[in-house]
Amino acid sequence: MSRHRNVRGYNYDEDFEDDDVYGQSVEDDYCISPSTAAQFIYSRRDKPATFAEPLEEEYGCEARLNSCLDQMREVLAESVPEQTMVQAVLDSKFDVQKALDLVLSQGSKQNVKTKNEDTVIVGKTTKGKTRDSQSARMESEIVPKVTKMTVSGKKQSMGFEVPCVIAEENGHPNTPQKGLLTEDAAIASGVLEAASKSALSPQVVQVSEEQNTVPTPVKKSSKTKPQIDVKAELEKRQGGKQLINLVVIGHVDAGKSTLMGHLLYLLGNVNKRTMHKYEQESKKAGKASFAYAWVLDETGEERERGVTMDVGMTKFETKTKVITLMDAPGHKDFIPNMITGAAQADVAILVVDASRGEFEAGFETGGQTREHGLLVRSLGVTQLAVAVNKMDQVNWQQERFQEITSKLGQFLKQAGFKESDVAYVPTSGLGGENLVTRGQSSDLTQWYKGKCLLEQIDSFKPPQRSVDKPFRLCVADVFKDQGSGFCVTGKIEAGYIQVGERLLAMPPNETCTAKGITLHDEPVDWAAAGDHVSLTLTGMDIIKINVGCVFCDPKEPIKVCTRFRARVLIFNIEVPITKGFPVLLHYQTISEPATIKRLLSVLHKSTGEVTKKKPKFLTKGQNALIELQTQRPVALELYKDFKELGRFMLRYSGSTIAAGVVTEIKE
Repeated sequence: MSRHRNVRGYNYDEDFEDDDVYGQSVEDDYCISPSTAAQFIYSRRDKPATFAEPLEEEYGCEARLNSCLDQMREVLAESVPEQTMVQAVLDSKFDVQKALDLVLSQGSKQNVKTKNEDTVIVGKTTKGKTRDSQSARMESEIVPKVTKMTVSGKKQSMGFEVPCVIAEENGHPNTPQKGLLTEDAAIASGVLEAASKSALSPQVVQVSEEQNTVPTPVKKSSKTKPQIDVKAELEKRQGGKQLINLVVIGHVDAGKSTLMGHLLYLLGNVNKRTMHKYEQESKKAGKASFAYAWVLDETGEERERGVTMDVGMTKFETKTKVITLMDAPGHKDFIPNMITGAAQADVAILVVDASRGEFEAGFETGGQTREHGLLVRSLGVTQLAVAVNKMDQVNWQQERFQEITSKLGQFLKQAGFKESDVAYVPTSGLGGENLVTRGQSSDLTQWYKGKCLLEQIDSFKPPQRSVDKPFRLCVADVFKDQGSGFCVTGKIEAGYIQVGERLLAMPPNETCTAKGITLHDEPVDWAAAGDHVSLTLTGMDIIKINVGCVFCDPKEPIKVCTRFRARVLIFNIEVPITKGFPVLLHYQTISEPATIKRLLSVLHKSTGEVTKKKPKFLTKGQNALIELQTQRPVALELYKDFKELGRFMLRYSGSTIAAGVVTEIKE
């Protein structure tokens, strides 16, 4: 045993010499001179004063300040401006308890002081006769009061800020005003309303806008909502281009990702270098024809298997529209993901494979062409472009194109699409024919004189946006961001949002603040119905938010329930539906197990009249009124109030069995 290490009698202290200190991030293989190590490597034991102390001070203070602010926010919520809290924490040398006492005591003193002044102001503004004298008076009296609440001319940010420069200019001392509480807030909001009504000078209006970033608990909506004329702003945005959400659907291997990837490449959204890289990598993987599909299929698994699994999202522009493109998976295993994508779309492109046998496989029973067509119609999509893809494989034959369009036309009419809202375009995704420019191939041009795919997308009519309704956003994804707070992404279904607004998340019933809004990877101050946004939220725990939660206006919350009644249309089903039938409820971005509790009545398809009460079972093609019960609470709206949030799908053992709309919510 002599050649083995003597484990029992071994002195381990010798292994840990001075140069190998616990907590020092050096590996033995690196050669570092002692002087370099002393300069750059942090050692807990001998803290070099020159390097560590300033850092410790800078980062330590920042971190302590942030943690104190978080604790204070839990107590005060948003009633006190950030600047005031920062000042209080610094004055009390990072003692949270003292800081809170300081803020509250000064707040109550001010309450007494400012009450009289504020009532005087309101009196003055209402009596003012001429517009000029009124605006002048308002400016002199309101500006100092309101501007003290936020840092001058900047959005709020964490960390240290220069305290209230404007207040000092106006002859006030350099101490930030502590938050106006309850009554004062109501009075101030009254003043601001009057200010916005009497067309004031820009400075005052800007002040009231600035006040939005610090919400106070009383009558908040009256202050934030009039700030922005959303319809006018929407028209100005993106150079006057309208926004459309487009989903690409179709049977697996119809060429959806290749078609849209090639379209994006031809539009210049993908540069040549990236495209060349994809070509080389796909050749190496033995999938040379998949190069364009890799533009949208970004994950390793999707590329390896050669099928889209999740909804890929990107943005491109046409002459008159800004398009948010969603590439949905075609494989039947991933239909729940496809439903999520289609639920967020306004218009759709149905891609079908023109090659012999392939179209028939996708269109006959068990194919996804039919199911996808039914699904998007049930989810409220009314305009459809059918891209008859891979036409180069049948030598652009007119007969084949007409055969496909006649079969599809009949089916789409039954599904509920108007003939005027469906267009057919022959394309070749891999060859790039008839995508961005009209087809050059002589076989095609001799019989097809219609639009190319891009022109067809450009001619879609934008839907009506429910901007006037209360704010609703359905969460599609939740993730942790750098810095404080977390991010949620999703499509705004109704209303609009501005930075700094309070939001209510349902079903968890938690409130939070929107700290930032990102639209197409660019930070913006506001966003409205139809936008796919990413919100940065603070004041709430990420654990409480799941995919499928709905963020809404705290004044007009969305309803939450486990039981609701709905009118459903039964699709082609093998097994009749009876009471107690287990289904999977697909609603917006969630899929929730549910049970059919009661079959209330069978309705006439066109008139909606009751033809049979309390049926024993439901068969294919019937229209019925049923009651559903979910396992967990879901946030729903009635179809008559919010069309977008009142639709759902029911699935059972891998196939879609019904589509429905919510008619009544049971508490």
